[in-house]
Amino acid sequence: MEKFKVIIVEDVPLELKGTQGIIRSDIPEAEVIGTADSEQAYWRILKQQKPDLVLLDLGLGGSTTVGVEICRHTKELHPDVKVLIFTGEILNEKLWVDVLDAGADGIILKTGELLTRRDVLAVMEGKQLVFNEPILEKIVERFKGVVSGQLIKQEAVVNYEIDEYDERFLRHLALGYTKEQITNLRGMPFGVKSLEKRQNDLIRKLFPDTTGNVNATRLVVRALELRILDIDNLEADDE
Repeated sequence: MEKFKVIIVEDVPLELKGTQGIIRSDIPEAEVIGTADSEQAYWRILKQQKPDLVLLDLGLGGSTTVGVEICRHTKELHPDVKVLIFTGEILNEKLWVDVLDAGADGIILKTGELLTRRDVLAVMEGKQLVFNEPILEKIVERFKGVVSGQLIKQEAVVNYEIDEYDERFLRHLALGYTKEQITNLRGMPFGVKSLEKRQNDLIRKLFPDTTGNVNATRLVVRALELRILDIDNLEADDE
């Protein structure tokens, strides 16, 4: 591969030395044209020379948001510059999402396999969203959880004969809507009495062995337990 220019943004001297060592020994194609230990130092270097790759630590001067903003503004100014995050923020998953939204080309966590030539070259060759093993394990775990949850929901919808209007009704009950408010939702062709009948039908389906009264709150909790409703995706429809 042809040589490419790199700026390293890292404010911990020992870690900077380690990163430079990895590049020097494992990635001979990379030419480090500057190192920055702060946002100000980074912008000064960028004005002097445009890199092909920014190797960016997120935790600068005790702040994690600075790294996200460096990524965002770099991508706005130079969309063709690759930004690879190399961070010790191994538990801050929201930060990973923020920096991906800011346009990062990948995230390498400072744990496990660390920075490899394979990952760096993958970014330079245009591969999107390059991750190392520690973050991949978390992504796969979450993916499996999401798929499993979807399958459980599909089975519950079939087993309990839940239709689109049942789901909308239950979801808006969970969000605190009254039956009167639910009847005003766009595309909801039911009046209050029809919704009361639908609620009673749902109670019979979801509590087949219960003889006592089941109120709306208990019905919603049951729908959440059965995964008919996804507690992480409770959003209201347009009214």
